[in-house]
Amino acid sequence: MYIGSMTDGLPDALAGRLGYLLKHAQQSLMVAAAPALAPYGIDGRELAVLAVLGGDVPLSQQEAAGQLGVDRTTMVALVDVLQDKGLVERRRSAQDRRKNIVELTAAGRRCLAGAGQARDRAERRFLAPLGDAEAARFVRALQTLAAASRTG
Repeated sequence: MYIGSMTDGLPDALAGRLGYLLKHAQQSLMVAAAPALAPYGIDGRELAVLAVLGGDVPLSQQEAAGQLGVDRTTMVALVDVLQDKGLVERRRSAQDRRKNIVELTAAGRRCLAGAGQARDRAERRFLAPLGDAEAARFVRALQTLAAASRTG
């Protein structure tokens, strides 16, 4: 089955497979974003943790892990790395001493701001072949699918 010139270079057997296309698009985005994040000394996963922790409400490690969809062990490792880099700090929750609240340091807030802008620019370059309107529709479609997967 030939899909058309838009899939040139893709194996015919996989050119219409959503999983294959999503995986390779995500890998391409990671490769494109890595140089943008390099000056900040973090990768995309670490930026995602900073973004979740940079919200208005302080989160425990477990709450942040839930928002990110990662297991507790992975979250502990990510927070350990970010703490070693001076970007986050843990403190015991005043309401529940069993919880570690994780907050951005001043350096973490600066890193989030700069790396977030750099990642946004890399994403815009990555999506540029779609054009603005199609890129916006694509992102909305992915948001819909991501939301649906979290609720049901």
